[in-house]
Amino acid sequence: MEAIPMSTPTIAPLHRDPADVAPADSYHKADRVWVYRGGWHAGIIESSSALAVTVTYRPGENRGTGVDTFMPSYVTARADEDPLDRPAGRATRRGSTGQPFPVRMPTTDQLSA
Repeated sequence: MEAIPMSTPTIAPLHRDPADVAPADSYHKADRVWVYRGGWHAGIIESSSALAVTVTYRPGENRGTGVDTFMPSYVTARADEDPLDRPAGRATRRGSTGQPFPVRMPTTDQLSA
């Protein structure tokens, strides 16, 4: 696999040397990566195949995330930390006590209404 960049890549995917592009199946679930979608964005690998990877990534500066499939030239390894790197790559919403919000299942009456 290629060397791990220490900051946001500066080269566009189409200008990358093919020898520096790691195969899609060399990535594993939860690997930190940069993905290119109109610019380089921090992401986390969800799955990979011989041809492509599926990545959860932050498409902008806000807290939202996107999930998309990328060809290998649009992905590179990432060492930098990002808020997206929390356990399982997801933030947990918490109440005022600091505990996760409880999951409430609907009652039979609510389902039949």
